[in-house]
Amino acid sequence: MELKEVIKARTLEEVLDVLDEKGEKAKVIAGGTDLVIQLREGKVNPEVLVDISDVAELCFIKETGDFIEIGAATRFVNIKESPVIGKPFKGLQEAAGHVGSPQIRNLGTVGGNICNASPAADTVPALLALDAVAVIKSKQGTREMPLEDIYIDRGKVKLEPQEILYAVKFLKPQPGQGLGFVKLGLRKALAISTISLAVFVERGENEVIKNIRIGSGALSRFPVREREVEDFVKGKKMDNTVIEEAAEVFGQVLEKRLATRPPVEKDFKPYAIKGVFKEALNKAWQRTK
Repeated sequence: MELKEVIKARTLEEVLDVLDEKGEKAKVIAGGTDLVIQLREGKVNPEVLVDISDVAELCFIKETGDFIEIGAATRFVNIKESPVIGKPFKGLQEAAGHVGSPQIRNLGTVGGNICNASPAADTVPALLALDAVAVIKSKQGTREMPLEDIYIDRGKVKLEPQEILYAVKFLKPQPGQGLGFVKLGLRKALAISTISLAVFVERGENEVIKNIRIGSGALSRFPVREREVEDFVKGKKMDNTVIEEAAEVFGQVLEKRLATRPPVEKDFKPYAIKGVFKEALNKAWQRTK
Protein backbone atom coordinates (compact mmCIF):
# COMPACT_ATOMS: atom_id res chain seq x y z
CA MET A 1 0.00 0.00 0.00
CA GLU A 2 1.02 3.59 -0.60
CA LEU A 3 0.35 6.37 1.90
CA LYS A 4 -2.44 8.48 0.42
CA GLU A 5 -3.83 10.49 3.31
CA VAL A 6 -2.99 11.87 6.75
CA ILE A 7 -5.98 12.72 8.93
CA LYS A 8 -5.48 15.08 11.86
CA ALA A 9 -8.15 13.87 14.26
CA ARG A 10 -9.60 16.21 16.88
CA THR A 11 -11.95 13.85 18.72
CA LEU A 12 -11.97 10.21 19.75
CA GLU A 13 -15.19 9.72 17.79
CA GLU A 14 -13.45 10.90 14.63
CA VAL A 15 -10.59 8.44 15.22
CA LEU A 16 -12.97 5.53 15.72
CA ASP A 17 -14.96 6.49 12.62
CA VAL A 18 -11.82 6.41 10.45
CA LEU A 19 -10.61 3.11 11.91
CA ASP A 20 -14.05 1.57 11.43
CA GLU A 21 -14.13 2.65 7.79
CA LYS A 22 -10.53 2.01 6.79
CA GLY A 23 -9.67 -1.01 8.96
CA GLU A 24 -6.29 -2.53 8.08
CA LYS A 25 -5.56 0.30 5.64
CA ALA A 26 -5.21 2.77 8.53
CA LYS A 27 -2.50 3.26 11.14
CA VAL A 28 -2.65 5.44 14.24
CA ILE A 29 0.22 7.83 14.92
CA ALA A 30 0.81 9.95 18.03
CA GLY A 31 4.42 10.86 18.86
CA GLY A 32 5.66 8.84 15.91
CA THR A 33 9.05 8.13 17.49
CA ASP A 34 8.84 4.47 16.45
CA LEU A 35 6.29 4.53 13.64
CA VAL A 36 8.09 7.12 11.51
CA ILE A 37 11.17 4.88 11.46
CA GLN A 38 9.04 1.88 10.50
CA LEU A 39 7.45 3.88 7.67
CA ARG A 40 10.85 4.94 6.33
CA GLU A 41 12.11 1.36 6.45
CA GLY A 42 9.00 0.04 4.72
CA LYS A 43 8.03 -2.19 7.65
CA VAL A 44 4.51 -0.74 7.68
CA ASN A 45 2.67 0.61 4.64
CA PRO A 46 -0.72 2.12 5.53
CA GLU A 47 -2.87 4.05 3.08
CA VAL A 48 -4.08 6.35 5.86
CA LEU A 49 -2.34 7.77 8.92
CA VAL A 50 -4.60 8.95 11.74
CA ASP A 51 -2.80 11.54 13.86
CA ILE A 52 -4.17 11.44 17.42
CA SER A 53 -1.60 13.73 19.05
CA ASP A 54 -4.16 16.52 19.59
CA VAL A 55 -7.07 14.35 20.72
CA ALA A 56 -7.58 15.68 24.25
CA GLU A 57 -9.72 12.67 25.20
CA LEU A 58 -6.58 10.49 24.91
CA CYS A 59 -4.20 12.80 26.81
CA PHE A 60 -4.78 12.62 30.56
CA ILE A 61 -3.61 11.31 33.92
CA LYS A 62 -6.44 11.15 36.40
CA GLU A 63 -7.93 9.33 39.35
CA THR A 64 -11.03 7.33 38.48
CA GLY A 65 -12.53 5.67 41.56
CA ASP A 66 -9.91 3.29 42.95
CA PHE A 67 -7.72 3.62 39.85
CA ILE A 68 -5.17 5.91 38.30
CA GLU A 69 -5.83 6.09 34.56
CA ILE A 70 -3.41 7.29 31.88
CA GLY A 71 -4.60 8.14 28.37
CA ALA A 72 -2.81 6.37 25.53
CA ALA A 73 -1.63 9.63 23.93
CA THR A 74 -0.12 10.92 27.17
CA ARG A 75 3.51 11.85 26.67
CA PHE A 76 6.35 10.46 28.77
CA VAL A 77 7.25 13.91 30.03
CA ASN A 78 3.73 14.32 31.46
CA ILE A 79 3.99 10.99 33.30
CA LYS A 80 7.41 11.92 34.66
CA GLU A 81 6.10 15.20 36.06
CA SER A 82 2.59 14.16 37.15
CA PRO A 83 1.61 14.78 40.80
CA VAL A 84 -1.21 12.23 40.46
CA ILE A 85 0.94 9.10 40.42
CA GLY A 86 2.38 9.55 43.90
CA LYS A 87 5.69 8.81 45.62
CA PRO A 88 5.11 5.07 46.28
CA PHE A 89 4.79 4.50 42.52
CA LYS A 90 7.63 6.83 41.58
CA GLY A 91 9.15 3.88 39.73
CA LEU A 92 6.70 4.50 36.87
CA GLN A 93 7.89 8.09 36.62
CA GLU A 94 11.49 6.90 36.68
CA ALA A 95 10.70 4.54 33.81
CA ALA A 96 9.16 7.39 31.79
CA GLY A 97 12.20 9.51 32.56
CA HIS A 98 14.52 6.86 31.12
CA VAL A 99 12.88 6.76 27.69
CA GLY A 100 15.29 8.03 25.03
CA SER A 101 16.26 11.69 24.88
CA PRO A 102 14.35 14.76 26.15
CA GLN A 103 13.06 15.25 22.62
CA ILE A 104 11.65 11.71 22.52
CA ARG A 105 10.11 12.09 25.99
CA ASN A 106 8.38 15.27 24.81
CA LEU A 107 6.87 13.48 21.80
CA GLY A 108 6.60 9.78 22.64
CA THR A 109 3.48 8.38 24.27
CA VAL A 110 2.71 5.57 26.66
CA GLY A 111 0.26 4.05 24.17
CA GLY A 112 2.93 3.91 21.50
CA ASN A 113 5.36 2.34 23.96
CA ILE A 114 2.80 -0.38 24.67
CA CYS A 115 1.52 -1.00 21.14
CA ASN A 116 4.92 -1.02 19.48
CA ALA A 117 5.48 -4.23 21.49
CA SER A 118 9.23 -3.77 21.71
CA PRO A 119 10.97 -6.08 24.20
CA ALA A 120 12.84 -3.02 25.49
CA ALA A 121 9.88 -0.67 26.12
CA ASP A 122 10.80 1.21 29.30
CA THR A 123 7.39 2.04 30.76
CA VAL A 124 5.81 -1.36 30.17
CA PRO A 125 7.69 -3.33 32.90
CA ALA A 126 6.53 -0.74 35.45
CA LEU A 127 2.94 -1.01 34.24
CA LEU A 128 3.13 -4.82 34.35
CA ALA A 129 4.41 -4.68 37.91
CA LEU A 130 1.43 -2.44 38.75
CA ASP A 131 -0.88 -5.12 37.31
CA ALA A 132 -2.18 -2.57 34.82
CA VAL A 133 -5.26 -3.05 32.66
CA ALA A 134 -5.52 -1.99 29.01
CA VAL A 135 -8.71 -0.13 28.06
CA ILE A 136 -9.54 -0.61 24.37
CA LYS A 137 -12.20 1.22 22.35
CA SER A 138 -13.90 0.84 18.99
CA LYS A 139 -17.20 1.87 17.43
CA GLN A 140 -18.63 -1.33 18.89
CA GLY A 141 -17.80 -0.36 22.48
CA THR A 142 -15.15 -0.71 25.18
CA ARG A 143 -13.31 -3.77 26.41
CA GLU A 144 -10.57 -4.32 28.98
CA MET A 145 -7.81 -6.88 29.39
CA PRO A 146 -4.77 -7.30 31.64
CA LEU A 147 -1.91 -5.45 30.01
CA GLU A 148 0.27 -8.55 30.04
CA ASP A 149 -2.32 -10.33 27.84
CA ILE A 150 -2.16 -7.71 25.09
CA TYR A 151 1.11 -9.11 23.74
CA ILE A 152 1.24 -11.81 21.07
CA ASP A 153 4.90 -11.56 20.05
CA ARG A 154 7.61 -9.02 19.35
CA GLY A 155 5.86 -6.16 17.53
CA LYS A 156 2.40 -7.74 17.74
CA VAL A 157 -0.51 -6.90 20.06
CA LYS A 158 -4.11 -8.09 20.39
CA LEU A 159 -5.79 -5.08 18.80
CA GLU A 160 -8.21 -5.42 15.92
CA PRO A 161 -7.80 -2.96 13.00
CA GLN A 162 -10.92 -1.08 14.14
CA GLU A 163 -9.67 -0.73 17.74
CA ILE A 164 -7.49 1.76 19.56
CA LEU A 165 -5.79 1.58 22.93
CA TYR A 166 -7.68 4.24 24.86
CA ALA A 167 -5.92 4.11 28.23
CA VAL A 168 -4.09 2.02 30.78
CA LYS A 169 -5.12 1.93 34.43
CA PHE A 170 -3.93 0.52 37.74
CA LEU A 171 -5.00 0.63 41.37
CA LYS A 172 -3.96 3.65 43.42
CA PRO A 173 -1.07 3.11 45.83
CA GLN A 174 -2.03 1.94 49.30
CA PRO A 175 -0.04 2.20 52.56
CA GLY A 176 2.78 -0.33 52.60
CA GLN A 177 3.15 -0.49 48.80
CA GLY A 178 6.04 0.66 46.63
CA LEU A 179 7.43 0.40 43.10
CA GLY A 180 11.08 0.40 42.07
CA PHE A 181 12.52 0.65 38.55
CA VAL A 182 16.04 0.07 37.25
CA LYS A 183 17.32 0.24 33.68
CA LEU A 184 20.62 -1.15 32.50
CA GLY A 185 21.73 0.23 29.13
CA LEU A 186 25.00 0.43 27.26
CA ARG A 187 25.28 4.06 28.24
CA LYS A 188 23.42 6.39 30.56
CA ALA A 189 21.63 8.53 27.97
CA LEU A 190 19.65 7.63 24.84
CA ALA A 191 20.21 3.92 25.51
CA ILE A 192 17.87 1.15 24.45
CA SER A 193 17.54 -1.12 27.47
CA THR A 194 19.67 -4.22 27.69
CA ILE A 195 17.66 -4.91 30.86
CA SER A 196 14.81 -2.97 32.44
CA LEU A 197 13.10 -4.17 35.58
CA ALA A 198 10.26 -2.97 37.77
CA VAL A 199 9.36 -4.46 41.13
CA PHE A 200 6.13 -3.82 43.06
CA VAL A 201 6.08 -4.89 46.70
CA GLU A 202 3.55 -4.81 49.49
CA ARG A 203 4.93 -4.86 53.03
CA GLY A 204 3.13 -7.09 55.52
CA GLU A 205 3.52 -7.53 59.26
CA ASN A 206 6.94 -8.40 60.66
CA GLU A 207 8.72 -7.31 57.45
CA VAL A 208 7.05 -10.04 55.39
CA ILE A 209 6.75 -9.52 51.63
CA LYS A 210 2.98 -9.82 51.45
CA ASN A 211 2.86 -9.39 47.68
CA ILE A 212 5.35 -8.88 44.87
CA ARG A 213 5.03 -8.38 41.12
CA ILE A 214 7.98 -8.16 38.75
CA GLY A 215 7.84 -6.77 35.22
CA SER A 216 10.84 -7.16 32.93
CA GLY A 217 11.95 -5.71 29.61
CA ALA A 218 14.54 -6.95 27.11
CA LEU A 219 14.58 -10.40 28.73
CA SER A 220 12.04 -12.03 26.41
CA ARG A 221 10.41 -11.43 23.03
CA PHE A 222 8.18 -8.81 24.68
CA PRO A 223 7.85 -7.41 28.22
CA VAL A 224 6.71 -10.09 30.69
CA ARG A 225 5.85 -10.80 34.32
CA GLU A 226 8.49 -12.88 36.13
CA ARG A 227 6.11 -15.16 38.00
CA GLU A 228 8.63 -17.85 38.96
CA VAL A 229 10.66 -15.30 40.90
CA GLU A 230 7.50 -13.76 42.35
CA ASP A 231 6.36 -17.14 43.67
CA PHE A 232 9.75 -17.75 45.29
CA VAL A 233 9.75 -14.41 47.14
CA LYS A 234 6.10 -14.00 48.14
CA GLY A 235 5.42 -14.62 51.82
CA LYS A 236 9.08 -14.56 52.88
CA LYS A 237 10.62 -12.11 55.31
CA MET A 238 12.54 -9.30 53.66
CA ASP A 239 16.19 -9.80 54.58
CA ASN A 240 19.55 -10.10 52.85
CA THR A 241 19.37 -13.89 52.65
CA VAL A 242 16.05 -13.85 50.81
CA ILE A 243 17.24 -11.08 48.49
CA GLU A 244 20.37 -13.04 47.55
CA GLU A 245 18.45 -16.30 47.10
CA ALA A 246 15.83 -14.62 44.93
CA ALA A 247 18.53 -13.01 42.79
CA GLU A 248 20.07 -16.46 42.21
CA VAL A 249 16.67 -17.86 41.24
CA PHE A 250 16.23 -15.00 38.77
CA GLY A 251 19.61 -15.76 37.24
CA GLN A 252 18.71 -19.44 36.86
CA VAL A 253 15.38 -18.56 35.22
CA LEU A 254 17.19 -16.45 32.64
CA GLU A 255 19.86 -19.08 32.01
CA LYS A 256 17.09 -21.45 30.88
CA ARG A 257 15.19 -18.81 28.89
CA LEU A 258 18.24 -17.46 27.06
CA ALA A 259 20.07 -20.76 26.55
CA THR A 260 19.83 -20.55 22.75
CA ARG A 261 20.54 -16.83 22.46
CA PRO A 262 23.90 -15.27 21.42
CA PRO A 263 26.68 -15.34 24.07
CA VAL A 264 26.37 -11.60 24.69
CA GLU A 265 22.87 -12.29 26.05
CA LYS A 266 23.00 -15.79 27.53
CA ASP A 267 26.26 -15.13 29.39
CA PHE A 268 25.71 -11.51 30.42
CA LYS A 269 22.04 -11.11 31.28
CA PRO A 270 21.65 -13.97 33.84
CA TYR A 271 24.61 -12.46 35.71
CA ALA A 272 23.55 -8.81 35.36
CA ILE A 273 19.93 -9.40 36.39
CA LYS A 274 20.99 -10.26 39.94
CA GLY A 275 22.25 -6.76 40.67
CA VAL A 276 19.42 -5.09 38.77
CA PHE A 277 16.82 -7.10 40.68
CA LYS A 278 18.35 -6.36 44.09
CA GLU A 279 18.47 -2.64 43.35
CA ALA A 280 14.86 -2.51 42.09
CA LEU A 281 13.58 -4.55 45.04
CA ASN A 282 15.36 -2.36 47.57
CA LYS A 283 14.01 0.79 45.91
CA ALA A 284 10.48 -0.58 46.06
CA TRP A 285 10.86 -1.65 49.70
CA GLN A 286 12.10 1.78 50.76
CA ARG A 287 8.99 3.33 49.21
CA THR A 288 6.66 1.16 51.30
CA LYS A 289 7.58 3.14 54.41
